[in-house]
Amino acid sequence: MRSCGIIVEYNPFHNGHQYHAEMARKLSGADIVIAVMSGNFLQRGEPAIIDKWTRAKEALNHGVDLVIELPFAYAVQSADYFASGGVKLLQDLQCDDLCFGTDNQSELDYELFGNFVHNHQKEIDQAYQEIKNNGMSYPQQMTEVFRKFYPNDAFDFSSPNHILGLSYAKENATYEKPMTLYPLKREAAGYHDTKIYQHFASATAIRNAVFSEELDQVKRVLPTQVAIDLSSSPTVSWEEYWPLLKYKVLSSSLVELREIYQMKEGIEYRLQEAAKIADSFHQFIEQAKTKRYTWTRLQRLATYILVNVKQCEIESVRQNNYIHVLGFTEQGQRFLKEKKKNLSLPLITKISKNLSTQLALDIRSNQLYQLGSDRILEQSFGRFPIRVS
Repeated sequence: MRSCGIIVEYNPFHNGHQYHAEMARKLSGADIVIAVMSGNFLQRGEPAIIDKWTRAKEALNHGVDLVIELPFAYAVQSADYFASGGVKLLQDLQCDDLCFGTDNQSELDYELFGNFVHNHQKEIDQAYQEIKNNGMSYPQQMTEVFRKFYPNDAFDFSSPNHILGLSYAKENATYEKPMTLYPLKREAAGYHDTKIYQHFASATAIRNAVFSEELDQVKRVLPTQVAIDLSSSPTVSWEEYWPLLKYKVLSSSLVELREIYQMKEGIEYRLQEAAKIADSFHQFIEQAKTKRYTWTRLQRLATYILVNVKQCEIESVRQNNYIHVLGFTEQGQRFLKEKKKNLSLPLITKISKNLSTQLALDIRSNQLYQLGSDRILEQSFGRFPIRVS
């Protein structure tokens, strides 16, 4: 069976995501569409609006055959680490193709770009070191770096989907048998777009409408079951976790905060001062952010604080990765059985007590996520893969 992978978050699942899954199958000619999906905390450092099991079920009902969880250690990361985790899981599943959305309007050859970076990494690293710590944000720095190597292309490292596409291409090129890449241009709604269009809307616009209790506005851009889930399931944002985060920041010593993953350059002082005067998570980030520390970077750091993430835990997952199955269709289940004997990573279909050490970070992040609402069901133990006919 030919397979095409997609690396996703579904926060929440909408018509654009269904279009992505359908086009992934069509462009690649695949029999199987595999979604590597972030769990309950996402790449930009946010809690998912609804839990991972509900999102996996929605994907399986709308064009996806197999849903694999991207571990927390890769999911809540900058683009390169996020991409490396997703591509690694697809490679271990011997996936043939990778289809990803992009908001880049130029005709960039992503595979050629990936090969170029793979073959010139030393020169690129040197160029980055020359402008590092110049006061610009990381996206701005990388834009400057690649202008030197690709002067005729308008690289924009502030465009999230384009950045991820470049990261997928770079990571994919490091493998002996790279996947064929299928970039898919976004339809109508951009990543940060807050408008509701006739058939498509960004996940940002949908979340805004849900939290404003204006779900009727977005029903036309959601599959029917997703609209039902959003109206009946517990939905959460950072504000539900703000009291927990504020307590953690203020009750921790500066030494304890410095032990948190990615806590660098004395930012712990700024975070404690911001927590003292902020009445909401939004105010907290507004108080703490600078030109160098962007909103997204601070959100990820806030997630690490909330979950109490340490460097050693991130490294442990990278050295002991795994494939955690959230769900499959009948076709997806057949694909897993076909590939199972050739996997190099352990295949997990149920989290049992003897996996508590290996999956400690995912389990803890799930437990913290459940504190966002007393209606959120158990996220780790006793959960089996969702089966969809």
